[in-house]
Amino acid sequence: MLPHHLELLSPARDADIGIEAVNHGADAVYIGGPSFGARTSADNPVKEIARLAKYAHRFGSRIFVTMNTILRDDELEPARKLAWQLYDAGADALIIQDMGLLEIDLPPIQLHASTQTDIRTPEKARFLQDAGLSQIVLARELTLQQIADIRAATDPERCTLEFFVHGALCVAYSGQCFISHAHTGRSANRGDCSQACRLPYEVKDSQGRIVAHDKHVLSMKDNNQSDNLRALIDAGARSFKIEGRYKDMGYVKNITAHYRVLLDEILEDRQSSAHPLARSSSGSCTLHFQPDPDQNFNREFTDYFVQGRKEDIGAFDTPKNPGRPIGYVTQVGPNFVELETDDPATVIHNGDGLCYLDLQKELTGLQINRAERLPAPKRWRVYPKDAIDTLKDLRKNIVVNRNRDMDWVRSLEKKSAERRIGAWLQLNETSQGLSLTATDEDGHSATAILPCTLERAKDAAQAQSKLRETLARLGDTIFEPIDVSLNLSQAWFVPASLLNPLRREAMEKLEAARATAWQRLPRAEPVQPPAPYPEDTLTYLANVFNQKARDFYARHGVKVIAAAYESHEEAGEVSLMITKHCVRFSLSLCPKQAKGVTGVQGTVRAEPMSLVHGDEKLTLRFDCKPCEMHVVGKMKPAVLKAAQSSPLKFFRTRPATGLH
Repeated sequence: MLPHHLELLSPARDADIGIEAVNHGADAVYIGGPSFGARTSADNPVKEIARLAKYAHRFGSRIFVTMNTILRDDELEPARKLAWQLYDAGADALIIQDMGLLEIDLPPIQLHASTQTDIRTPEKARFLQDAGLSQIVLARELTLQQIADIRAATDPERCTLEFFVHGALCVAYSGQCFISHAHTGRSANRGDCSQACRLPYEVKDSQGRIVAHDKHVLSMKDNNQSDNLRALIDAGARSFKIEGRYKDMGYVKNITAHYRVLLDEILEDRQSSAHPLARSSSGSCTLHFQPDPDQNFNREFTDYFVQGRKEDIGAFDTPKNPGRPIGYVTQVGPNFVELETDDPATVIHNGDGLCYLDLQKELTGLQINRAERLPAPKRWRVYPKDAIDTLKDLRKNIVVNRNRDMDWVRSLEKKSAERRIGAWLQLNETSQGLSLTATDEDGHSATAILPCTLERAKDAAQAQSKLRETLARLGDTIFEPIDVSLNLSQAWFVPASLLNPLRREAMEKLEAARATAWQRLPRAEPVQPPAPYPEDTLTYLANVFNQKARDFYARHGVKVIAAAYESHEEAGEVSLMITKHCVRFSLSLCPKQAKGVTGVQGTVRAEPMSLVHGDEKLTLRFDCKPCEMHVVGKMKPAVLKAAQSSPLKFFRTRPATGLH
């Protein structure tokens, strides 16, 4: 039975970070190109994509380029040209949202469905597979059973299921959030989200009573599926995606290494199982540090809905990084703060970031210029960067967390991992002298020949040991020796001045053989006749923003097609966000929670609520059957007036003659 390949998919803001993702164990890296990449500040020139692809391919790692914004008609041709440039640069796949791309002349490059395509059902997943998408990113909100249901409805030979396992969580179903565009004209579907979900809101009930004040009720904790990897594999996920194309080098190194260690443990455990698993790329990593997800920026962690709905998924007090508790304040001086740490082994460094919650439960930062250990055990005196009187509510006995450990930061600024591919080396005696054959762990092989006159060794054991030692010196290559064997009639003395060039030539030829054998991922062919779309009517929620996208859905049987929200046809109140997160549930005001509670049952109803932030007011409506929340509002007049509208007007009602 052929093994199922597991893919660790890491983010990269730029090529250098992508290279380190590969070094720390990524089987694939996703990165933005020069445009259309859904992250306005994470663009990269095509030549940088080429540099990253060339490096990654040495290890069999893949490079996926994001082209996942929705496109205007005038952007389709630039997008087509860019797709060909990325193909020529060695990119392995494009991650797309806009189905209009499937209607134009793209290169024969593999296509993946972005998380923005909002894949929550088996029917949607099956359709995208049949339309020619080879890998699909499932909605983050799915449970294990829902993932398994999607796997059962799709073909693992044709379509890989990808799932986010770590990083920031968008509270809305991806592709179903329009608040940013409605309020600022900055479209999340075009890569320019203003992150209204991280703002503090006043929550009011249907009678205008304040339920929560200045709470970040739309801000989620960060995703962490470390404990669910085995269950996700069993449910059918095969690509494990780390969020973070805005993240720094240290984050990508650390989180990639963390999941590499966990996945390698699973691969080791299941080597001889009935359903064998294997890595998607070559080699193994040696880490020079201990990965620790808590060390990077995080809003605390949740596994979201994978194991079912939970009450503690929100980071309602602050969208900032609270860090780890390290101690408490013992004294506040004129320009210093004295602390007692919880652990005597704790060391505070110059440059560390500390923080605490003020009386309003807001996180306040305390960056350290200088830290001094005091004679008393566990006592420290720290001198903050900012004046003491600017540090709100700083007082004796307040608990202090550390959210930036400079010792940790510096450790990841250095070389922190090496990745090598295992190889067998065999030295053979020939009629003209010697040959060295190198065979890597993937079965690629190369031979270098050394014509020479062989001289019998005076000390056979020492000579053979020296031969093995010299041939095993692969430190300046991507290879490491698994075994060095000598196929010789007797012990020969061969000087290092001859062996070193022989070894270098063999390894260069082996890497060249790997490059020659490299194969692009195949482009999937859509089924014929075109698979019908699961619905025959599309609202603005389908994000159809150009004529080609409209043609795509019409070709797949859709009869009514509304234009994307960014086309400004929806001037009234609509759902600006659809989310599995429920504010009523998080505030213990859900009718299902009250069911069966004496004195409460029947008194709690899913009536609308409102969110207020400054002059902004949004309405919360609750759809209890699918257990979803809609954040309702309308587009600001200034946005309607200033932003460029789509020149297209799609069908909003069913035409009498149908579509052809």
